[in-house]
This record gives sequence, structure tokens and C-alpha cells, in this order.
Amino acid sequence: QVQLVESGGGLVQAGGSLRLSCAASGRTLSSYAMGWFRQVPGKEREFVAAISRSGIFTTYADSVKGRFTISKDNAKNTVYLQMNSLKPEDTAVYYCAAGGDLEYRPSAYVYWGQGTQVTVSS
Repeated sequence: QVQLVESGGGLVQAGGSLRLSCAASGRTLSSYAMGWFRQVPGKEREFVAAISRSGIFTTYADSVKGRFTISKDNAKNTVYLQMNSLKPEDTAVYYCAAGGDLEYRPSAYVYWGQGTQVTVSS
């Protein structure tokens, strides 16, 4: 069992930056691939980024490629999402998730955090 807690969300102006954190307890994150997803009301949960168990491999949604960076500190049992050049369309609740493989499908992830709100004003 893994418990995930996101933090770092907030309100930022377009062009600004935020760093989301996802702290894990219960099991070490080196056992899991980790993903970040986002969701706005009335829409499906959308893949943002994922990182492999080792932290070596990463993958990103086209909409955030070049602006967002996912990283993993297995010693701190924490995953990060650095978000730069934020746009109003990045506004959403952001969730981190733990799973077995580097995947973009939400169904591939077993454990989920409660989410953190990111709002980007124009």
C-alpha cells in the first residue's frame, strides 16, 4: 500500500512557474513508475508526464513537452513536476499516481493522491 500526497499547487500568472511535489509513504517509490495527470471538471483525466522506476526514463504529453519536467528522488520518496511557462489551459487539478510501468493510461496506475489545484490566470 502506498499513500501519496501532492502539494505545491496554487494561483500563478501566465508565463509563471510552479513546482508540484508528491510525497509517498508506505513503500519506497523505487518500486514504482510514477505519473502526473490533470483533470478539469467535465473532462477525463489527462496524462501529463511519467517517470520510470529508476528515474532514468521519462515521457510527456505533447501539450507540456519542453515546459514541464518530471523528476524523482527515491531517497526522499518524492516525485516532482516542475512547470514552467504556464498557460491558462494548464489550469486543472493535478494528481500523482504510482504504477508498475511507464504508462500514459490512468488505468495502469494503482495508487493515487488526492490532487492539488493549479490555476493559471491570463
